[in-house]
Amino acid sequence: MSRLLYLQSGGPTAVLNISAQGVIETARAQGIAVCAAADGLAGLMAGRLLDCTAPAAADIARLAHLPGAAFGSSRDILPPLADDPQQWQQLAAVLQRFDIRQILLNGGNGSMETALLLQQLGTRFGLPLTVVGIPKTIDNDLEATDFSPGFPSAAKYLASSLREVLFDMRSMAQGRVFILEAMGRHVGWLTAAGALAALPDEAPPLLLLPEVAYDEARLFAAVRRQVDAQGYCAIVVSEGLRSADGRFVAQMHADKVYGHEQLGGAGVWLAQRIRQGLQLHAHVAVADCLQRAARHLLSAVDARLAYEVGRMAVQWALAGQGGVMAALQRVSSAQGCDWQVVPQPLAAVANLERALPAAFIAADGLDVTPACRAWLQPLLQGEVALPFAGGLPDMRRLHFHPLAG
Repeated sequence: MSRLLYLQSGGPTAVLNISAQGVIETARAQGIAVCAAADGLAGLMAGRLLDCTAPAAADIARLAHLPGAAFGSSRDILPPLADDPQQWQQLAAVLQRFDIRQILLNGGNGSMETALLLQQLGTRFGLPLTVVGIPKTIDNDLEATDFSPGFPSAAKYLASSLREVLFDMRSMAQGRVFILEAMGRHVGWLTAAGALAALPDEAPPLLLLPEVAYDEARLFAAVRRQVDAQGYCAIVVSEGLRSADGRFVAQMHADKVYGHEQLGGAGVWLAQRIRQGLQLHAHVAVADCLQRAARHLLSAVDARLAYEVGRMAVQWALAGQGGVMAALQRVSSAQGCDWQVVPQPLAAVANLERALPAAFIAADGLDVTPACRAWLQPLLQGEVALPFAGGLPDMRRLHFHPLAG
């Protein structure tokens, strides 16, 4: 019996499992046997697949309530054939053993490179394999798509949390600085979302983006102006903040799998600089995994389109349209803003990184432009109800049986 395989790769988002729901429900509605890799590519290599055909429809629908990666994930990547031919042979054997005909890979730009290589693997070993990418990343750095599912909900969480803190700061002004450290290794989309937290009658939060070199004199002058005018200042700093020489101001170590830097500590570093340079009290909060796990505050736009990219990926895969990613294209009309799902070649996405465009960065480098705010605002629209039990979100784990093969 041929099967469609779904696998999750890289860091989770609050809507990752909604894309999985879209894949599984669409495949099952068409009578297609569907399975998922346990722990992403690592599980696929080991032949650890989970049966998604047998569970009750109500259990599959519960995926929409769960943050994280319901089937597990990994940061493993598939190297080129010349670098590890044995791994390619092992993977081809697993795909043949389970009669996998379609692969839907849900991930970011590194995962889209793996999806492209999987399509090539099918050709290399003569497998009837169709591979489609499903976009996902809170960093919003995927090319060829208007936004990446997961980003709007993370942005909504950050902007909402910061707006709440602004009221807290207002009630306890007196020379205080609040610093929120957001994710974003090389790009500042999440940091930019902090601009939406601004209160109508007060100065907006200052933004320290990876795309703009850290300028201490400029920042300190802006902080002093805000503290003198309103008693406090809020700053959103990207974990990927760089100094003028291009080096990260805070780096823990290099990632063993991707080779990327593992960052953390930009907020603490900045607080120390402000305390020493301005003699102001500086409090630091690090959103860290909270910004990608906040299922209680989803963007309805994000949830709807996360499902839709999963649904369309199945349609294209079953039609034999492989080597593409299910991208989102913004459509503006007199009625407002909406999106349609369009195929984009994996080669136009794989391992590419989309930075915040210059037109979205204010002239002083400490804010975003009205064009950026107008682009961001529609993404955060709407909320999604979450069932509660015992006063807390009802997030019971789902259990899937291993697939025999």
